[in-house]
Parts: sequence; structure tokens; C-alpha cells
Amino acid sequence: MPEMTFEWALRKNGIDPNNDLTIDTSIDFAAMQGAFIGGTGDFVTLFEPNALAVEQTGYGHVVAYIGDLGGVVPYTAYNAKKSFIEENPDIIKGFSNAINKGLKFVEEKSSEEIAKSIIDFFPDTDIEDITKMIERYKEGEAWKSNITINEDEWNHIQDIIIAAGELENKVSFNDLIYSEYFKDYE
Repeated sequence: MPEMTFEWALRKNGIDPNNDLTIDTSIDFAAMQGAFIGGTGDFVTLFEPNALAVEQTGYGHVVAYIGDLGGVVPYTAYNAKKSFIEENPDIIKGFSNAINKGLKFVEEKSSEEIAKSIIDFFPDTDIEDITKMIERYKEGEAWKSNITINEDEWNHIQDIIIAAGELENKVSFNDLIYSEYFKDYE
């Protein structure tokens, strides 16, 4: 998905990813930072904390967030069989409420407050770095305010996948998104 969104962003900015540049997909995702530092490529797409580490070591600079350039992309999804959803509405509602509570916390709190609340989960990262990463994600509106996905977002992600040649036809929003189970989350 990151590569497909990257290609979408390139196309939207007049760059043909198939003819105007070379995208090396042979490098394992976990090795991309090291390959870039080692001289492979002029640009690299990285998640945090890798992007910040490349900056701090002087090997590069964050020039843009693909999320800003690619539009709203429902990137992380939680999946369950329809039968599980129908047979376990309390579990689905509880899980949904928990995720929404976290998203609301992120939306309402400052980057510093969030960093302080999660620092114990990142013992090898200092509070300033966590704060900076959170701030970047907030500035790029990387987190939605709730778990819902609307039909426009659903169609957009499918447009990206179709443009990348990985999907032939769109799937109906109503066939895969069971929003009726989430309409009364807290």
C-alpha cells in the first residue's frame, strides 16, 4: 500500500512512476533505511521513527508525507468475518469503542501529552523524538477522528489500487464495509 500510494502521489504531480523514474521494490521494507543511507536511491519512503533517524544522522531530510500527497487513505483496517461480527456484536462494539477512544485521545491531546502517555512503550526513544514524530503525524492528519470509513474514502483507496494495476474492478462499499455495526459506537 505505501508504494501504491506513493505512485498515486507521483501521478497526481505529473510524474509517471513507470517511465520517469525507477522504483526499486527489491529491498525488504525493514532494510530500506539502511539501503538509502548506503547510497541506494535518491529518495526513500519511510515510516517513523526511521524518517526521523535519517534526519538526525544527517543522511537526509523529510521532504513530504505521502499521506499528504495521496489523499485520505484508510490504511489500517481491522477485519472480521461477517459471521463473527453478527455473532459477537458486543465484542465488535467494545473493540470499536476502544479504538475510537484512542483516536479521540490523539485528536484532543497535544503531541507532548500523547508522548508522555506512551513513552514507557518506547524505552529506547527519548520524549523529544516521540513528541516530534507525533507532531508530524498530527500535522499530516495521519489519524482519523474515528474508525468509520466513508464511501468516498473506500472508492479512493480502490482508485489507487486500480491505478497500480493490482485491482481490476471496484468492490461495492456495501459489500465489504459493515458500517451498520458501528453506528452507535461511543
